[in-house]
Amino acid sequence: MSEFSEFSEFKSTPSTALADLLGRQQVMDIGIRPLWTPVPRVAGPAYTVRCPPGDNLMLHAAIYRAEPGSVVVVESGDVDHALAGGNVCAVAQRRGIAAFVVDGVIRDLAEVREAGFPVFARGVIPIPGTKKAIGSLGGEVRCGGALVHPGDVVVADEEGVVVVPGARRKEVLDAARAKLAKEAGESLDAWEEQHRARIDQLLTQHGFDG
Repeated sequence: MSEFSEFSEFKSTPSTALADLLGRQQVMDIGIRPLWTPVPRVAGPAYTVRCPPGDNLMLHAAIYRAEPGSVVVVESGDVDHALAGGNVCAVAQRRGIAAFVVDGVIRDLAEVREAGFPVFARGVIPIPGTKKAIGSLGGEVRCGGALVHPGDVVVADEEGVVVVPGARRKEVLDAARAKLAKEAGESLDAWEEQHRARIDQLLTQHGFDG
């Protein structure tokens, strides 16, 4: 399977299915949310950026360096200065970048929403950052508490953002497809029967007799 096909498959895979397989450490915290809805699910290789607090130079540089289809993932941690605005998002979209996932904030949300460019972030603020500090491109970053390496697969939708380690992407994709296929073939009645039996068993194990 080509890389393009893999990313297309990930785009049709809910973040919930991936989170079930990967666990908490590969899921960004609840502060990293879509800034407009309904947001399309996005999936692509991470292009990683680190911006010092208060500065957005490296993100602005990244939009000209990330490959089409990339998800630009930014470590910043600053919620007092916008990392990007409407024009930066528009250029990123025009260059084929799939989405921004930023541990920080942006501005010009109305323009971003109207253009339909997916942004997952902590919120919005009208104050722009400066362009005076050098951070890094293409290194390990931490975004929403999750460690992200260049080439990891980032899947983001209305449920949240999941990071699939690049070295495990085929294994995880195969497991997710099998899980979804099994769930699709199971009726709600069958699920309820199995679920109730499991819950009753767990209650008994824990000594609950109510």
